[in-house]
Amino acid sequence: MSKRAVISASNDLQHDQRVGRVCQTLHDQGYEVLLVGRLTQYSEPMSRPYKIRRFSLSFSKGFAFYAEFNIRLFLFLLKQKNDLLYSNDLDTLLPNYLVSRLRSIPLIYDSHEYFTEVPELIDRPRVRSFWLRLEKLIFPRLKNVIAVNKEIARIYSDKYGVPVSVVRNVPPFTLKETSALKNSSNKNSSKLKSEKRKEVVLIYQGALNLGRGIELMIDCMEFLDNGRLLIVGTGDVEERLKKRVKVKRLSDRVHFKGRIDPTSLKSLTSQASLGFSLEEDMGLNYRLSLPNKIFDYIHAGVPVIVSDLPVMKKFVIDNKVGAVLKDRTPEALSQLITKVLSERKSYDQNLRAAAERFNWDKEKLELLQLIENFD
Repeated sequence: MSKRAVISASNDLQHDQRVGRVCQTLHDQGYEVLLVGRLTQYSEPMSRPYKIRRFSLSFSKGFAFYAEFNIRLFLFLLKQKNDLLYSNDLDTLLPNYLVSRLRSIPLIYDSHEYFTEVPELIDRPRVRSFWLRLEKLIFPRLKNVIAVNKEIARIYSDKYGVPVSVVRNVPPFTLKETSALKNSSNKNSSKLKSEKRKEVVLIYQGALNLGRGIELMIDCMEFLDNGRLLIVGTGDVEERLKKRVKVKRLSDRVHFKGRIDPTSLKSLTSQASLGFSLEEDMGLNYRLSLPNKIFDYIHAGVPVIVSDLPVMKKFVIDNKVGAVLKDRTPEALSQLITKVLSERKSYDQNLRAAAERFNWDKEKLELLQLIENFD
């Protein structure tokens, strides 16, 4: 009889690639997987080789949302016959922890970011204080913890005295797939050059939230004669960004693509000439982040321009897969874009090597080792 794992996240699950990879990995290991999240007005039907349950909630944000979601999740988990609980981020940890203690079920806590240092909490001391108290109460009692990079893992381990494993949020790698994407990228780039007089496609993928540097990307388009910017994703500042584009009269060169499913997104990214990850220094979460979009660009064969923040800067320099923006002005960014594009071919081999080195087939081994320890 197969074991059962219930994996929970507070989003609508559809575009959460890390959660999807974890679910698929456990499914491949013979687990009967049940993925639990929320249903929003934008949620679309999902087809996966495992079961999915999404709660329809009365509240969509704020304290009322988190309270309702956590109560629903607790009652739901309490009724299930589970062999493994898997909590993604601090906003699902409390119900998972309580049920794991009440039912003596192994629990894995996967911290996707430095949750209490995200920009959305930095200027909200009362809300941040609540999450900090919750973290301090539960974290020291955890046995199986995962973080997305070594720096965040080290902070958590030093702070709470528990071992923290590292599992990066990276795509799988296949020789056939990467070659096909690269060939597609070359063909599409050639077509664009002939039809748009060597116009280049720039891309940002990810949440449209505070501190992502998207305003800077938009502003730099005024200094590029032959660029087109694709912004893929949704978020809190989306309408503000669209208004900025309209005011600057850049609607013909800056395109908001909304949410795109992972397969289509990978194909779209491979057609770009350059990707962005320009997070601002707004708290430790961004300062220590190594965003998964950087790995998505790499696996699509696209060099990246990143912020001058320690972790992403070191990664890009060490692997020679892009450039670091030191002066956060539109003029400086446009100049750096031109420089990277002029050296475009020199990045191909480094991008391929990085994709082979950082891929899910390697990263998931740490996760599987955790599971083997309590099997």
